[in-house]
Amino acid sequence: MHPRSGLSSPDPVAGSELSEVRVGAQCQADGSCTFVVWAPERKRVELKLALPEPVSIPLDKDARGYWRVRVPGVPPGALYIYRLDGHLERPDPASHSQPHGVHGPSQVVDHRAYSWQDRDWQGLDPGRMIIYEVHTGTFTPQGSFEAIIPRLPALRKTGINTLELMPVAQFPGERNWGYDGVYPFAVHDAYGGARSLKRLVDACHHHGLAVVLDVVYNHLGPEGNYLHDFGPYFTDKYKTPWGEAINLDDACCDEVRNFFIQNALFWFSVFHIDGLRLDAVHAMVDMSARPFLQELTGIVREFSRQDGRMRLLIAESDSNDARLITPAERGGYGLDALWCDDFHHSLHALITGETQGYYADFGQLRHLVHSLREGFAYTGGYSPYRKRRHGNASRERPAQQFIVCAQNHDQVGNRLLGERLSLLVDFESQKLCLAVVLLSPFIPLLFMGEEYGETAPFQYFVSHADAALVAAISTGRRKEFSSFHWQGSMPPPHDPATYLGSKIRWERRTQGRHQILQAFTRALITLRQNDPSWANLDKDRLRVEGWEEEKILVMQRGDDLGKQMLCLFNFNTSDIRFSTAKLSLPGGWRRGLDSAEERWGGGASLLPAELPVGPAITLRRRSAAVYHQGEWLR
Repeated sequence: MHPRSGLSSPDPVAGSELSEVRVGAQCQADGSCTFVVWAPERKRVELKLALPEPVSIPLDKDARGYWRVRVPGVPPGALYIYRLDGHLERPDPASHSQPHGVHGPSQVVDHRAYSWQDRDWQGLDPGRMIIYEVHTGTFTPQGSFEAIIPRLPALRKTGINTLELMPVAQFPGERNWGYDGVYPFAVHDAYGGARSLKRLVDACHHHGLAVVLDVVYNHLGPEGNYLHDFGPYFTDKYKTPWGEAINLDDACCDEVRNFFIQNALFWFSVFHIDGLRLDAVHAMVDMSARPFLQELTGIVREFSRQDGRMRLLIAESDSNDARLITPAERGGYGLDALWCDDFHHSLHALITGETQGYYADFGQLRHLVHSLREGFAYTGGYSPYRKRRHGNASRERPAQQFIVCAQNHDQVGNRLLGERLSLLVDFESQKLCLAVVLLSPFIPLLFMGEEYGETAPFQYFVSHADAALVAAISTGRRKEFSSFHWQGSMPPPHDPATYLGSKIRWERRTQGRHQILQAFTRALITLRQNDPSWANLDKDRLRVEGWEEEKILVMQRGDDLGKQMLCLFNFNTSDIRFSTAKLSLPGGWRRGLDSAEERWGGGASLLPAELPVGPAITLRRRSAAVYHQGEWLR
């Protein structure tokens, strides 16, 4: 049986039988605690444990390099460290809690003590998800899991049904995006720790929200990273932009894979997480015959099958490789979905006019049209930015496998000043972007505060103790920004003011134009969720065309019953008048929504209530309009 979840052992022919060892400190029913750590090259490993008097206990080593001991009478909250070869003292790589920071001792956590209330939660259909990305530290003044809970009803009322948390694994200091985590199993103490995260997940499920957690399996942060002292977790065969690559295909990689597979199952089983977003999988270099991602997917599928509820694996990748979301039986990795950067870049370049850096590949309407039709905008064509061909075909992959956005933590926070779209474009353009994302045939993602036009920046912040590391980070980011030619001075990442200035101002959602944008977002989500034409994510019932000169995009979607919806998007900075004959549509279309209407803060719609066949109509600048056939569902 699978020791994490009660699963039957995977097929030994496939090689997955090695992904079976639970690492870390595990509390037992009889009050004892089992400690397991992988340190294949060490001659001696001792457990230093406070009970409350400190004791030192030797561990036994097996043939695969795992050291174990079962200790009676270990209370939850007990602190411990490992002593390696009699002199080197280190926290547990699979620590479940680091109450004294990344350099302090690990802490025993009894996860059975929490009483879950989500027994009736059945999960969500992935195709119905409306994702809301949150950074725990800047989403509320308190910067904690508990502080998010009172905001869940408001998110649910807006139509949000999936909360995505940026990484919460223990990182150095109190301020960080989370991608510098060094203890993948430990919930960051400053956010509230393990119990508070469970309370948040429980509350989300109570309010009908799924929870997706961002995890990082491509590197570990530089401060507090002691994995080198335990074993070959890293390889010098490859490099990532953030340092050494994780050892996924070199000597001893089976146990490294086990470490991260156990981590994924840990979030699903112990914290009831519904999905994991795997950060930058393009940096997980793996030349093995059965790649780690494929192995992970197979094990998670089996976990979901036996648990009775689907768990999702979502990839972030800039490779435009449809194999990531192609089923394993067809030669792919089998992941459920991926972030579609091309959609964001196409929309951003079109709406802002920016063409520096990687935006050099975009800026024409055809890029967005291609992305709406297929997923990727680059499917093997030449990329001027990369100076090579880029991507492969994504047309056959279902639309619900692509997650799209106009803003996310990367695209906002990796700007020099961390500006949101609300500071880069006007109000009409903000509404247009929301409409394109929320009415697309893909899974939409909103970045915290986007629904009401938050204006606070989201900047890069850290609280490393090492001054040299802070200086290196600042230098690296300035170099990264150089190709964009942005103007201004980068906010110091280590300055607490940079972090505090990135907190959203939740009260704005009820004020002025923010309130109008909030209501507009809710109307779009309601339309998407309630009307079969928008809820149907079938690419075969999708028509998209673009008029490059006018900068008009036309999108038509339908359902299985023949009901049709029509969207007209005007990316032009001027009103555009055109003949409806150009649409090649029959009559019978009635207007349901126009972002230029006064109720949405626009000047006034110039479109007719019924779409004529032949006569000219005028589409307001930077507007989105929806026509429908049949009854309009609100």
